[in-house]
Amino acid sequence: MSVREIKALERRWVKEMNKGKTATMAAIDELYATDYVIHGGHYVVHGDIKDFKKSIGDIYSAFPDINYTIDDMVVEGDKAAVRLTFSGTHKGEFMGILPTNKKWTMWEIVIDRIAGGKFVESWVRYDTLGFMQQLGLALTPEKAK
Repeated sequence: MSVREIKALERRWVKEMNKGKTATMAAIDELYATDYVIHGGHYVVHGDIKDFKKSIGDIYSAFPDINYTIDDMVVEGDKAAVRLTFSGTHKGEFMGILPTNKKWTMWEIVIDRIAGGKFVESWVRYDTLGFMQQLGLALTPEKAK
């Protein structure tokens, strides 16, 4: 795929995620390889797209208003490095954490490998500490004093 095509794929994925859970699940079926692998994040996915869909579904159950913005994107060869900002409201249980009804915003950096027009592998890191602090589940430097 060309740089332009890979960037369009990344933008399409974010556009579908911002439409909500139903659109996102349909997009996964279209845009992700069935043997997709993700490294990092809270996901547990090694070659089974059903696990990825469950993890994504859990996110929408906990944060139904989640919204993503692409801040930066660099493409080289078959990989795209994308820096995103995303936000939402904690309305449902997430990883054993009961809803706090608090709004949050955090960053994520993902490197995606694309083959055959689909996402086949990703490496993910995001601001878990900042997220936990915004939900009141971890001390901020000011509160630690």
